[in-house]
Amino acid sequence: MAKIIDPYGAELPEDYAKVIKDFGLEEFKVDDFPEPNRLMRRGIVFAGRDLKIISKCIKEKKPFYVLSGIMPTNDKIHFGNKQVVENIRYFQDHGAKAYILVADLEAAAARGVSLEEGKRRALEFHIPAYLALGLDPKKTVFYFQSENKEVVHLAYGFAKKITLNEFRAIYGNADPGRIMSAVTQVGDILYPQLEERRPGIIPVGIDQDPHIRLTRDIVDRTKDKKFFRPSGLYHKYTPSLDGSLKMSKSKPESCIVLPEDVKSAQKKLKRALTGGRETVEIQKKMGGEPEKCMVFEMHKQHLIEDDKELQDIYKKCKSGTLLCGECKDIACSKMERFMQDFEKGIEKARKQVDKLNFVKFA
Repeated sequence: MAKIIDPYGAELPEDYAKVIKDFGLEEFKVDDFPEPNRLMRRGIVFAGRDLKIISKCIKEKKPFYVLSGIMPTNDKIHFGNKQVVENIRYFQDHGAKAYILVADLEAAAARGVSLEEGKRRALEFHIPAYLALGLDPKKTVFYFQSENKEVVHLAYGFAKKITLNEFRAIYGNADPGRIMSAVTQVGDILYPQLEERRPGIIPVGIDQDPHIRLTRDIVDRTKDKKFFRPSGLYHKYTPSLDGSLKMSKSKPESCIVLPEDVKSAQKKLKRALTGGRETVEIQKKMGGEPEKCMVFEMHKQHLIEDDKELQDIYKKCKSGTLLCGECKDIACSKMERFMQDFEKGIEKARKQVDKLNFVKFA
C-alpha cells in the first residue's frame, strides 16, 4: 500500500525518522543555520526540503521569502501555530520577506465559514495573535485568498498540470474539494514569485508536506522555469498533555489553546502525564524520566527559552532532586506569564491592524 501523509486526516506519524526516510526528506542540520532559534536548537524542527538553498540565501544575503496561511475557522489557535510564527520570525530576522495569506476561500469551502465571518476573525483575532507571537509587521505582506485573483489564475493553470492518479498518489483521495483546495494552496505558495523569481520556504507541521510536494512537482513541469521550487521546513507536533502524539482541540481536557483562561491552562498542566515514578521515595532514589513527561515537553518546546535553565530542570529531574509537583509549579508560573503577555500583545496588535501592509487588488 502506498505511503500517504494526509493533511486532511487524523492519522499521525509515530516515527519521525521513518517519515524522513519514507518521503525523501532531508534531516534538519542546525549548524547550517546561523543563530538558530529554540525550536531548531532542540530538535523540534527536524526535517525539510531544499534547506541548503535557504541556508545559502541567509549566509549570502540573497532575497528569499517565507509564507504561511491563516485558517479563520474559529477564534482560537494552538501551539502549533505558535511554532510556525516563531519560525517565520526567524527567517524574517535573517532576510526573508514574509507573506501571510488568510485562507478565507478554503474556510468557506471546507468549513462553511462565510467570507465576511472569515475576514472578521482574521482581522480581530488571528492576525493580532500572530503579531503578539512575534511576527514582524514591517516585514510582512498580508492578503485574503478571496481578493487575490492572481492566486486563482495560478491555481487554474496549475490544475491542468496534474492528473487524478498523481493527485491520489500524493493525497490518497481525489475528491473535488481537496483538489480545489490543493491547487489553490499551490497558487498561494508560488504567488510571491510573480513579483520576483526567488527561493521561498514554507514552515509547517509534517502533515502539510503533501502541499509542498505537489507544488514542487508542478514547478518541475513548468516549461518556462518561471518559479523556484519551494523549500519546506517541518516541526514536530506539540504532544497532548495525556501523552498522545498531538494536542488536539477535539480533546480539550489535554489541549491548551490560545487564548485560554490561565487557571484552566494550569489545571490541565497539573493533570498532565509525567515521567514520575510510582512513589516519591522511588523517584528520589531513581530519578524521574523527563523523556516521558508532557510537562517537560512543554518546557522544552514552549515555556523555557534559556537552554541552561532547561538543562538544569532535566538534570534535577533525572537525579530525583526535582519532583513532579515542583516541576508543574514552575510550568504553571511560566504559563501564567506567557498567557498574560499574549493577551496584552493581542490588545496592542489590534490597534496596528489598519496600518498593516495588505495587498490591494483591482
